[in-house]
Amino acid sequence: MAVSVLVAVPAYSQAEPVDETHPIELDRFYRQRLEWKPCGVENLDKAGGECADVLVPLDYSKPTDRTMTVAISRVQAGDPARRRGILLSNPGGPGGQGLDSVDLLGDVLSPEVSASYDLIGMDPRGVGESGRSPRCGWPVGEMVRSAGLDLLGFAHDTVQSGVMAATCLIRDPITLRQFTTRNTARDIDIVRAALGEHTINFYGLSYGTYLGAVFTQMFPERTDRMVLDSAIDPDRYWTGLVQDWGPADEIALDDWAAWAALRDGEFRLGATPQQVRAKIEELVRIVARQPIVIDGFAINDHWLPFILHSLLTNFRLNEAMATTVREIADAAGGPPTTSRSPRLRAIVQALRDEENSALAQIACGDVGAPVDPTWYWRNIEETRATQPVFGALAGNIQPCAFWPRPVEPPTVVRNSVPALIVQATGDPRTPYAHGVRLHQYLSESRMVTLQDVRIHMTFRPELSDCVNSAINIYFGAGTLPATDITCSANQPAP
Repeated sequence: MAVSVLVAVPAYSQAEPVDETHPIELDRFYRQRLEWKPCGVENLDKAGGECADVLVPLDYSKPTDRTMTVAISRVQAGDPARRRGILLSNPGGPGGQGLDSVDLLGDVLSPEVSASYDLIGMDPRGVGESGRSPRCGWPVGEMVRSAGLDLLGFAHDTVQSGVMAATCLIRDPITLRQFTTRNTARDIDIVRAALGEHTINFYGLSYGTYLGAVFTQMFPERTDRMVLDSAIDPDRYWTGLVQDWGPADEIALDDWAAWAALRDGEFRLGATPQQVRAKIEELVRIVARQPIVIDGFAINDHWLPFILHSLLTNFRLNEAMATTVREIADAAGGPPTTSRSPRLRAIVQALRDEENSALAQIACGDVGAPVDPTWYWRNIEETRATQPVFGALAGNIQPCAFWPRPVEPPTVVRNSVPALIVQATGDPRTPYAHGVRLHQYLSESRMVTLQDVRIHMTFRPELSDCVNSAINIYFGAGTLPATDITCSANQPAP
């Protein structure tokens, strides 16, 4: 971990840090100069990118104490004569690595926009190259999973969640508790100043919209053009957002079931949407009685809903989900097998071999969760009838219930900073109502609605020229739509 005793920051040639007002204790951070080097990341190196480490306080309330570094990348504007500033992006999470900004935005920014901004990527603190902690030693790769069909399964997850929290916190709880969104927003402001900029332009996806909204509240005078794609209601983050996945995933499942029913001859999952849904619900009961072992991982009533949840975020994954469900159904009652589906293979490999503990460290450190297990069990039981597949996932207990209380209260976002909020009505991961609510909280924002599309992340190649145009016009000319607008996909979903 890149944490050290505070030292003088060496001087390296770059743009002069801006002269501005900030607490004197933070002066050496705001006025540091950066040493640029090759990134060693294929996309960034190919685009002529360079990387640097930015020194920041571990704890902003103790800026003369311990420090850490956050890793940033820069791809300079294509036309220096038209350069108007920096465009920093965040790909979501919490816990998503954001260093490769080219990978996130390279295919969707117009040439005119790319020519006028330095693209800045950043691994948030605690993620990737920015002081990431060692693996916690979790028995499974994810903290989000279903409680299963009975009280015994919920009791198992309750004990396991406590163990998962303890294995993370036992090493260095002081450090982990500083891996928060508010501190990442403060880091971004130091990055801005170290790059010699008075303001920052920002594209945030999913969790990145929460980070961007928090930044607008903490640093409104440093905020320029903000695009928040697939937005989170900041008042519902984190536990409330997960609860909202339940009904949204059930709606998404019905949408996919209608697609699959039209292809019963190929996938044999049912000739009507009702039959397809019944097949899914029966499959959950089957794996509850006897888990299906695929690629060395036992898929049971805790993990099958998570796999489906992972595949429902994009209508373009309809075929991949149908193939996955067919494969799991074919393996029921049989010996351990090897996956034929690339998507299922990737999900199982992550659950078996990887660890998304950065999600817990940030989400649990941001907002306190209910600590009473009966609160979760009551919510699960109350949603079983209306959310038969996903209610026990959306209501399940997580390590956050066993995490120390956050070092700061969560940010209340209510301001008049201009922003462009873009949201798909069928988004199951950040439901449409979340974008509407954030639009209300940012009183000078405009909202672009992508109508009747089940997808998370709207700024994509060949999805909606209407959406992409609105975003590129805003980044390019600084012009928000005069009113909220509604867009359609370029062509109907297949």
